[in-house]
Amino acid sequence: MRLDGEQLQRTARRTADSLPLVSNGRPFTKALDVYKVGSKVFLIVTDDPDELIITVKAEPDRGHSLRREYASITRGRYLDKEHWVSVGAGEGITEDLVKDLVEGSYQLVRETLPKNEQRDAQ
Repeated sequence: MRLDGEQLQRTARRTADSLPLVSNGRPFTKALDVYKVGSKVFLIVTDDPDELIITVKAEPDRGHSLRREYASITRGRYLDKEHWVSVGAGEGITEDLVKDLVEGSYQLVRETLPKNEQRDAQ
């Protein structure tokens, strides 16, 4: 089932909240809900009613493939354009895809944490 923007964001938040040692807040602006594992960002949810998107980390090759396959996936907003993608509602954007992207982003970021923080996030 194709998701609308609110469903996409709700799915991303619910997925992030289910992962170990996740915190969230609004350190940059009240329009950006930022999720972290340890001290590192893995998900940004944009609370702009005109553009309901999420931004997640992805391996560069995967990000490139996602952008080619889905019109509503673009280079990441706010962060490094090579390692982050932004996802909006659109053709092919499903709950399973959003869960996979959020969980994948979490894993990529967790792997960059210092060893003691990685153990805590298992």
